[in-house]
Amino acid sequence: MVKITDVARRAGVSASTVSYALSGKRPISEGTRQRVEAAIRELGYRPHAGARALASSRSNVLALVVPLRAGIHVPVVMQFAVSVAVAARRHDHDVLLLTQEEGEEGLRRVADTALVDALILMDVQLSDPRLPLLRSLDRPSVMIGFPQRAAGLTCIDLDFRAAGEACVEQLAGLGHRVVALVGSPPEVYVRGTAFAQRVVQGFTAAADRAGLASAVHPCEATPAAARRVAERLLREQPALTGVVVHNEAVLEPLLDAFEQLGLRVPADLSVTAICPDELAASLRVPVTSVALPSAEVGTRAVELLMAKLAGAEVPEATLLPPRLTTRASTARRAVP
Repeated sequence: MVKITDVARRAGVSASTVSYALSGKRPISEGTRQRVEAAIRELGYRPHAGARALASSRSNVLALVVPLRAGIHVPVVMQFAVSVAVAARRHDHDVLLLTQEEGEEGLRRVADTALVDALILMDVQLSDPRLPLLRSLDRPSVMIGFPQRAAGLTCIDLDFRAAGEACVEQLAGLGHRVVALVGSPPEVYVRGTAFAQRVVQGFTAAADRAGLASAVHPCEATPAAARRVAERLLREQPALTGVVVHNEAVLEPLLDAFEQLGLRVPADLSVTAICPDELAASLRVPVTSVALPSAEVGTRAVELLMAKLAGAEVPEATLLPPRLTTRASTARRAVP
């Protein structure tokens, strides 16, 4: 095993100088720093995590609070988790995973110890019960999502309201006058999950501005539920020609259900979605969609935390604008 003394010998400096180069506790010349870094690379030296934490009063671990509960599409959640983990490693940090069920107790447990340096929270609710605790902690945090009252917090996410608006505007621009939103599972709305509520707000606002007839239908994340929603849409909105889907799990089953009910996409029905690009592009009829920028959101959340740990000022709100890609599932409304 390579030791710090081996690095010092290779770089021609003292062991304490190597330690200062690693911790940044004392200034050293640029030339000396470069020699130390070169020696570390050549020898493959890795500081012992426990010793590094003692020296810096840091654990070099971030806590990621991930929603693993009903109504959440786990594959999408894991895209965010992977992006956080990859970005954290680039900053020499590891990630401790906390499930949503641990709630405030889990946050308090890790914050009251030296387990983690900072926290990233997902599945943010409009009236999130964790906010008072977050504001009282001595650990920096970033929320992927925006509660109703975000003052004093650092939040980042896709602008889901604008995403809902973009999907409706795409349909309205193609002449569609009757539209529907097939949304998240009912329990997601009952919890007041922020991103789902904001999609509804954007969808409804854009439909009202354009003078469109519109309806919102929550949908369980099963093929059977997709079929029931498709049947209900055609029964309640017989003039329907445009659909927005914000429920990744039912996008493909919904397309299948519409086809089985005699509607061709896009000849009879145009479909847009808010979902990962790779899902939208892989379907039998590629779907016009607003991408979920999981990699960018996860990476930037980590970068915001790194800046906060370094004592830098960061913006409280970072909203990523929606990016809509037109594919084969949308077309101009046929005029009878």
